[in-house]
Amino acid sequence: MSAYANPNPLKNYREKLFLSKAELARKAGISTLTIDRVEKGKSCRLETKRKIILALGLTLSEGQKIFGNGK
Repeated sequence: MSAYANPNPLKNYREKLFLSKAELARKAGISTLTIDRVEKGKSCRLETKRKIILALGLTLSEGQKIFGNGK
């Protein structure tokens, strides 16, 4: 795997939208640290996932693009 390959869907999608962690955190109303933790694969609350999904401009039903099918 190359140093530039990134398996994290949230980081990939955020970068595709040219959003910094700080910009996404501000749009979602959560901390930059939370974005960082989620991008590193840590778990988060369902409400946090909802905020991130909506801040990315996705519908809740499209959230699986970022968080997979798991609840």
